[in-house]
Amino acid sequence: MKKNFISNSSDSIRMFKSGFLESLSKVHFYVPLIVYIPVIGYLCWLAFTDVHMNFFSFIGWGALGLFIWTIAEYILHRYIFHFYPKSNIGKRIHFIFHGVHHDYPNDAKRLVMPPTASIPMALGLYFLFLYLLPAGTIYAFFTGFLVGYLVYDMAHYALHHANFKNPFWKKLKQHHMLHHYSDSTKGYGVSSALWDKVLGSDFDKKVNT
Repeated sequence: MKKNFISNSSDSIRMFKSGFLESLSKVHFYVPLIVYIPVIGYLCWLAFTDVHMNFFSFIGWGALGLFIWTIAEYILHRYIFHFYPKSNIGKRIHFIFHGVHHDYPNDAKRLVMPPTASIPMALGLYFLFLYLLPAGTIYAFFTGFLVGYLVYDMAHYALHHANFKNPFWKKLKQHHMLHHYSDSTKGYGVSSALWDKVLGSDFDKKVNT
């Protein structure tokens, strides 16, 4: 397949003329932790004090939320972030949200999603799940969902900037680097390669050898 431009520099391109908008497009990797860990703590507190959920129900719905996150991560990456519009404005939006990361994969400040994008998305998904789920389960479910999101964000940063000795993380890093440097139409899973294997977007074994 045709290889696109990929910079080996840790720097990146300026995306906005406005300094304010440019600052919103960059974020340190720890910012999602600061934003969402208090939210997760509050949701846990509500689950036990507001709806009086028992511990095992909380674990069950939290685990379901974590599992649903893995599906959401795959769908967002494959069908939203890698949707290529034909219009000029569509191409511009795609570049802002994901294209810049593929062109400048070593830019440390564009590896986790800025709160300006993640908070509206999280709110929209919260109210969607609130509508779909049985009454009293949203707090536990969304706790698991947000934990999954944080694992994804931290794993994504680590896969680009950490050197692993653990076989699991080495294999996961190889999976993600193949997505960046070999074939961006495969390997959409970041925190896990599970759905790539299930849905046929994993790399051929011969590529991994």
